Amino acid sequence: MSTGQQIVCGHCGKINRLPADRRPAAARCGSCHQPIFSGHPIEVDEAGFGRHMAHSDIPLLVDVWAPWCGPCRAMAPMFERAAMELEPRVRLLKLNADTAPAVSSRLGISGIPTLLLMQGGREVSRTSGAMDAQNIVAWTMAGLAKSP
Repeated sequence: MSTGQQIVCGHCGKINRLPADRRPAAARCGSCHQPIFSGHPIEVDEAGFGRHMAHSDIPLLVDVWAPWCGPCRAMAPMFERAAMELEPRVRLLKLNADTAPAVSSRLGISGIPTLLLMQGGREVSRTSGAMDAQNIVAWTMAGLAKSP
C-alpha cells in the first residue's frame, strides 16, 4: 500500500500528504484549503526553500534570480509558462538571490538566472542563462530522465 507523496503548500507552507490514489492537480491544502498546485511558480525565501527541500517528494525546479537582472526579468514569463506545463510533476520555485544570500552561497550560484533541478534533497542538474518556456520544459524533462 502506497502512502502517497509529501508536498509543501505554496500558500501557507504546511506539509501535505497526497494519497497515491488521488489526482495531484485537484489536491487542496488540508490547512488553508488552497489548491496545492496552481500552475504558477512559488516565490520562496531561505526558510521556504529549506522547507520545500526537506519535505517535498516531487522534484523541484528552482529559478535563482534577482530583480535588477535583465535576463532574469526576461525569463520570468517563460518560467511562469513552464509551470503550467510541468506541474504537478515538478514544483517550480523562485528564489531571489539578493534576499537569500546564504542559500545562494551554499548552492554555489555564480551567475543568474540559474536553474537548479533538485530531487530527493540533492541537485540533479544546473544551467545558467535565460531560456524560453519550451527549453525550460525540455531541459527539466531531460534532467528528470537521467536522474535515478
